[in-house]
Amino acid sequence: MAKKSTIQTEKVNTHIVEWLKNYANNAKVNGFVIGISGGVDSAVTSTLCAQTGLKVLCVEMPIHQAESQVSRGREHIDQLKKRFPNVSDVQTDLTGVFESFKSAVPATDDTAKVNLALANTRARIRMTSLYYLAGIHGLLVAGTGNKVEDFGVGFYTKYGDGGVDLSPIADLMKSDVYALGEFLQIPQSILTAAPTDGLFGDNRTDEDQLGASYDELEWAMLAAESGKTVADFEGREKSVFEIYKRLNTNNKHKMDPIPVCDIPKTLK
Repeated sequence: MAKKSTIQTEKVNTHIVEWLKNYANNAKVNGFVIGISGGVDSAVTSTLCAQTGLKVLCVEMPIHQAESQVSRGREHIDQLKKRFPNVSDVQTDLTGVFESFKSAVPATDDTAKVNLALANTRARIRMTSLYYLAGIHGLLVAGTGNKVEDFGVGFYTKYGDGGVDLSPIADLMKSDVYALGEFLQIPQSILTAAPTDGLFGDNRTDEDQLGASYDELEWAMLAAESGKTVADFEGREKSVFEIYKRLNTNNKHKMDPIPVCDIPKTLK
């Protein structure tokens, strides 16, 4: 199920950079703020933003973060600042904020639910921090979600990393993001690292959480879009397709517009 990207990297790069520049100019803002995680999506997004020539603020927001993630993020920021004079950075250690939140909310014995809720809380605290920095510097919050995450399996936190002003790479599959990362010469340490959201304070990868690799999920997403059903597959393909369909169904509340209760005109 391995998927090789077919995008024209140079032309896609130019297209996204021009789109970012035009959007920011029309919005009359100074540039972009981006949370840097040490992963390929934030590295590619920040490099795209940097090419606009507008102000780019890269933000590290550790919360009990693994050292490997911190070092990859730092390597990328250092490289980016050397390449682009419009890039600056700030570190906002949110560990204390997170611990204060934990001590303020009610406890429960359901450990699994608590761990998931706290993982999402990390993402929401980071979103709040990015919007604070965006507000004081006149910037837009640039999203780092790719297509399979944002529109396939809904692998992001609602009002966390899903809370952004614009999404430069949300029409690119994960394989496309890697291809663009190679073209943009982001650090090899990021290109070769196993993808992880880093929200649980351990070493679990995205694949550990999802039950399938991004290559497999891309395959399943394309198969579903072509009208295939579970009955069309067997073995590992069937398992992956079932995983994709389950995640796609369960996370519709993230990917669909917020439902609005329309009031009949007769009642107004």
